[in-house]
Amino acid sequence: MPTTPETIEKVIEIFSAYLEKNGHRKTPERFAILNEVYAQKGHFDIESLYVSMKTKKYRVSRATLYNTIDLLQACNLVRKHQFGNNNAQFERSYAYKQHDHLVCTKCNKVIEFCDPRIQNIKSTVGELLDFNILHHSLNLYGICSSCRKREEFEKEAS
Repeated sequence: MPTTPETIEKVIEIFSAYLEKNGHRKTPERFAILNEVYAQKGHFDIESLYVSMKTKKYRVSRATLYNTIDLLQACNLVRKHQFGNNNAQFERSYAYKQHDHLVCTKCNKVIEFCDPRIQNIKSTVGELLDFNILHHSLNLYGICSSCRKREEFEKEAS
């Protein structure tokens, strides 16, 4: 889902307020990283973000990327995922609807899905246990159709 100009304006406002409140400098590099994060189409890791920014001629170090991602997590503009043994993956979290993940254990592909029944379960469990659920994370692990087809092809070929 593409990011709207209104969303970019709002995340800049949130990030700016967070930096001010917590005594951090408002540097052009931090805002460039924020813009690049919100230009991403899905999950990304620090290395792919670094390469993307270098390709676009941004002058940003990996250290600045890591530090800025930490700040973006702290103000809830970025969410971190650890899918199995893979490197940490991130995704934008403001104005991004709640979703869950299917993770292929063969190729590490991550597929996002949304099922309203999960929201119903979350609401019901929260009510039953008198618990205010703020957010959730559901990752289902298995083998994607591409990997299954590849395995079947390899079996037939041998």
